[in-house]
Amino acid sequence: MTLEIQRSAQGARAPQIDLNSIKARQKATWGSGNYAIIGTTLQIVGESLCEAADVRAGEQVLDIACGNGNAALAAARRWARVTGVDYVPELLGKARERAQADGVTITLREADAEALPFADRSFEVVLSTFGVMFAPNHVAAASEILRVCRPGGRIGLACWTPEGFVGQMLGVVGRHVPPPAGLMPPSLWGKKEHLAALLGDGVSKMEIERKHFKFRYESAAHFIEIFSSYYGPMHKAFGALDDSGQKSLTQDLEALIHRFDEGGGRSLVVPGEYLEVVAVRR
Repeated sequence: MTLEIQRSAQGARAPQIDLNSIKARQKATWGSGNYAIIGTTLQIVGESLCEAADVRAGEQVLDIACGNGNAALAAARRWARVTGVDYVPELLGKARERAQADGVTITLREADAEALPFADRSFEVVLSTFGVMFAPNHVAAASEILRVCRPGGRIGLACWTPEGFVGQMLGVVGRHVPPPAGLMPPSLWGKKEHLAALLGDGVSKMEIERKHFKFRYESAAHFIEIFSSYYGPMHKAFGALDDSGQKSLTQDLEALIHRFDEGGGRSLVVPGEYLEVVAVRR
């Protein structure tokens, strides 16, 4: 583990940072709006990750911070024995509804990514799509991933990059409604060096591919309307601002969207860069 990560980990445990309070805020944030409206559009990422991780029928698979179930459902369609965990009950409810509608079986449990309720070496595959990266203590979350994965098992992650659209969008929102001081940004999980430091000697091999998920909306205004209504972090940010603040945030988001837009004026097509990571547990 690098010195930078060690110092960050120490800071995350420092008395001035109340992780329990932060997690309570995060639960409220992700439980607000209706993330499933946006989350289901990302299903292709879960399918791609399961293919990259070579998920097999009969394997024990864990989807950490599963949200409304994209990776869990993808693994279940491959006849794996799937458990999905999240600490936001509202998201688990949406995942349960989707599993029932799709006719697949997954076990869903309310649990914290930094303190998983499973024995060591319980799973052959551990997955997370844009989920575990939002855990406030990166080191603790990575340690739990390694702990519950069997030797020779695979770890599959999809993480937004800092320089990509979503990483930049989170930065814009954070400038208007700052996150708690001292926390490591979620988008650090989208840096190869950070992942290498977090997983360290716990893995024998790590393959990383830069990929893009394309957000497809009618316009920048349509994107902002949907995200401010349903995407928890943005929904809460707009709710915390007065009219002037909301207008300023909207303008900054529009500028960012137009910078990334490759729709050619016919509709909005914004590529969101992420890392698709597959590592082998040592």
